[in-house]
Amino acid sequence: MNIGDKVRLTHGIEQGVITRILQGNIVEVEIEDGFKIPVQRSELSVVSSVEAQVFKAPEPNRFEPQRQQEWGTQRTSGPEIVANKGIYMAFVVVNDRELSLHLVNNTDWDLPFMLSVGTDPHHKGLASGTLKPKTTLKVQDFLVKEFEEWGTFVFQAFYYRLAFMSLREPLIKKIKFRANTFFNNKQKAPILAKDAYVYQLDAEESKAARPLKIEPEKIIEKMFDTQVNETKVNLPKPSPSVDLHIEVLTKDFLSMSNTQMLNLQLETFEKQFEAAIANGMDEITFIHGIGNGVLRTELHKKTL
Repeated sequence: MNIGDKVRLTHGIEQGVITRILQGNIVEVEIEDGFKIPVQRSELSVVSSVEAQVFKAPEPNRFEPQRQQEWGTQRTSGPEIVANKGIYMAFVVVNDRELSLHLVNNTDWDLPFMLSVGTDPHHKGLASGTLKPKTTLKVQDFLVKEFEEWGTFVFQAFYYRLAFMSLREPLIKKIKFRANTFFNNKQKAPILAKDAYVYQLDAEESKAARPLKIEPEKIIEKMFDTQVNETKVNLPKPSPSVDLHIEVLTKDFLSMSNTQMLNLQLETFEKQFEAAIANGMDEITFIHGIGNGVLRTELHKKTL
């Protein structure tokens, strides 16, 4: 399984797209309305591209209302789940001297792109064009003995779909490979299904930790400081019963997405729960309704 693969839960009806690979044989899957859930790999099965095309509900003409099917009730389907991540450079081993560079697009987006390599400000174009969804493109072969002279690869791409969409920022990635990390990253390349040295171009950047500045004088000063300044925050005492129905929390719920409504409900819960603890309340009741159980599940997670 790779980022961008469409999967189905083996013990449920949900389908989604893998967005992250986590530790402990767990992956993050995005299902309807942007909800992301951690799932064991053993609880998932990959939906093949052929199956996805055969069973995908046809999109209605965007300029005409959708017509009811002739043989009975209108077919209903949830919103299309789009694979937004899964763009890779994969170096496939040709022999003990050469590696073949492939670009892999495991997303559902068309990618008008350009790939170059060199040392600033001088770069050489390697490939350009439009990388179609769920496809690969062979760029060229590279000699292993020239690894240190490869230079910096620069990949630039736009996200495009022939449909109504939210605009996404262009992807610009600069990569200077290091031998100690490059040759330790061998795995099965998405779509290619071949062993390769794989690098994800659209991986989420981890925020670098800020260096800790140690000031001995201030540490000593604090150690001998006998005065302790306390700031007391008085939170208003909440009602013994808090209604989390969205129509109670806001008048603008009709213009909100499911994710926005859930976030507002959870934020209200956390504020009222903290206020109840701060005021020494022994009991507080939250009314979440019945629905499909999403809010109830999230509330239980918050209280664990």
